[in-house]
Order: sequence, then C-alpha cells, then structure tokens
Amino acid sequence: SYTTDTKSRDENQKTIESLHGLSVDIRKIRRLKEWVLLQDVAYVEEIAGILQEMGADKAAVASILERCPEAILHTPAEINSQRALWQLVCQSEKQLIKLIEQFPESFFTTEYYENQKANILFFQELGLKNNIITRFLTSAPNIFYNPVEKNKNVIETLQRNYLSLGGSDANMKIWILKLLSQNPFILLNTSTAIQENLEFLQKNDFTDHEVLQLLSKLKGFIFQLSPATMQKSMLFSQNVFKCSNQELKELVLKCPALLYYSVPVLEERLAGLLKEGISVAQIRETPMVLELTTQIVQYRIKKLSASGYDIKSGTLESLNGTKKDFEVNYGKIQSKKERPIFNPVAPVNIED
Repeated sequence: SYTTDTKSRDENQKTIESLHGLSVDIRKIRRLKEWVLLQDVAYVEEIAGILQEMGADKAAVASILERCPEAILHTPAEINSQRALWQLVCQSEKQLIKLIEQFPESFFTTEYYENQKANILFFQELGLKNNIITRFLTSAPNIFYNPVEKNKNVIETLQRNYLSLGGSDANMKIWILKLLSQNPFILLNTSTAIQENLEFLQKNDFTDHEVLQLLSKLKGFIFQLSPATMQKSMLFSQNVFKCSNQELKELVLKCPALLYYSVPVLEERLAGLLKEGISVAQIRETPMVLELTTQIVQYRIKKLSASGYDIKSGTLESLNGTKKDFEVNYGKIQSKKERPIFNPVAPVNIED
C-alpha cells in the first residue's frame, strides 16, 4: 500500500488530471489496477476521443476507463485498427460501442491483432454469421489469440472425424457450425486431444453413430475432458447403478452428464438426491436428474411437495429439464389438483 505522498510522487499526474477531467473514479483504478497510473506515457484524451467519436457519452467513457484502465496505454493507431477490425463483424458503430461498454477487456486486447484479423476472416469463410463471431469476440476472446493455422487444424480434425463416424458431406458444415456456436472453446483444444477422446469412446464399445450422438448432445464439451476423467466417471456410475457394460452405455447415451461430470460432482448430486428420500433405482430410471445441481433439485422437490406430489413414490420425470420445462410440468400437476368450486351441471343436493 502507498501513502498519499508516495502516490503523488509515483503516479503520472498528467494521467490523473486527464482522468479527473473525464469524471473517472481514480479510487477504483487505484484499487484494481494501480500500475496503469504509474506509467510514463498514457493516451487518456485520445482514447476518450475515439470512444466519443463512436458514440459513447461521458458516463460511458468514464465507466469503460474505470473497468479497463489499461485502455489508455494503447496508442490511438492501435485502437483505430481494433475499431476497424471489429467493424468487420459489427452492423454499426452503435452496436460496437455497446459491445465495448459491456466487454472492454476483450476490445482493448490489441497484442494479437494479426491473429484476430486472420481468425475473423477464417470464421467468415467457414460460414459463421457475424453476430456469432461478435459473441465469440466478447465471450471467448482467447480463441482469436491462436494462430489461424491452429484453429484450422482443429476444424479439419473435427470434419475428418465427423465423416469417419458416418456423418454425411451434406450435413458436415451445419454440424461444425452448430458445434462451434454452442461451444467455441473447442478451439482451445489440440487435435491430438480430440482424437484421443473419440478413440476412448470407440474403445468403450460406443458405435460410430452413438459417438456422433454424444458429440451433439454434449455440445463439444467432451473435448474438454480426458480419457482418464471419463473412465473414472463411468466406473463410478457403474458401481452406483450396479449395471453391466451395455447397461452403462445405455445410461450414458440417455444422460451424457455421467460422462461429463467429474466423480466429486456426481457424488455430491447423488448424495443430495438420496438425502431427499429418492432411491438409486429411481435415479437409474431417470439419470438426467444428475444434470441438475443439488440446490435446484431441493427447490423443485419442495415446490412439488407443497402441491401434494410425492416424489418418493412417483417418477422423477417431473423434476427434469430446464426451468421452463419444470414450470410446464408443475403447471400440469397443479391443474390436475385444482377442481372448479362450482359445477353448474352437477346435480343439486336438496339438503344443501
């Protein structure tokens, strides 16, 4: 920690004054990235000017510089190059400044400019829509830091495997684009890791068609695993459900989470279900409940119980699915339970 005197001696006073002039909260920068204020050269007014040119108001400029103060260390030329680059995929400057406000760190990472440009052009050639590419730029910027050859290599490995697993030429492009848009982080894997994971599934008697099915169901997350972790998860499930290899395979196809989640996660979720009085047999019948966190399961059981639905004797299907799926199921259970207070066609009881 610095004393006030040390601060005034070490910090670049011109930078401080310029930031003050833009109503930037200097305390936030001191707390998060004080090193920025110690640099001899900064381009505060210039970077603020570029942002304002793009349509950012005073409050937006202050917010961007508070959250990503290192922006002021880039030269105006670097930022203008980055601006032109992002405009290749943004519909307008209005959209671009909105993205910068939300994800300033992604925009102000200029060190990989050449790789970013080559990858944007490659993704466009591949057929990815610009709105998907902008989503990648903001939520998965690391994939643009790879040399384009590395990303091409991963895509070629996926294409080759898709065809060798029985996928058709006609559907390959759609499959690749869907997989990428669901999980762009596939590109951070190596071609070797992708190959090893697919071979692991084949060695465990999954047919080519079933491997393709798993790839689509897991949205490519399978490539972020390793044969060792998948093996452990499968062994854990086999021990819990006391099933044969074939039965285990059927369970995994029904619920790929048994392959994807690590043993500690599966253990915790299983324990949470058993604690609620649910049996292993019920879980084996509907293994998809293991895709839900313990908190979600507890909330849903509580809500169903309040409606008089006994989860211990019923099916677990009503617990399953997304929040929307659950609300639909819950609504059906509620409507079955509720009856009209007065039925105009019912016979009148004279004594009443």
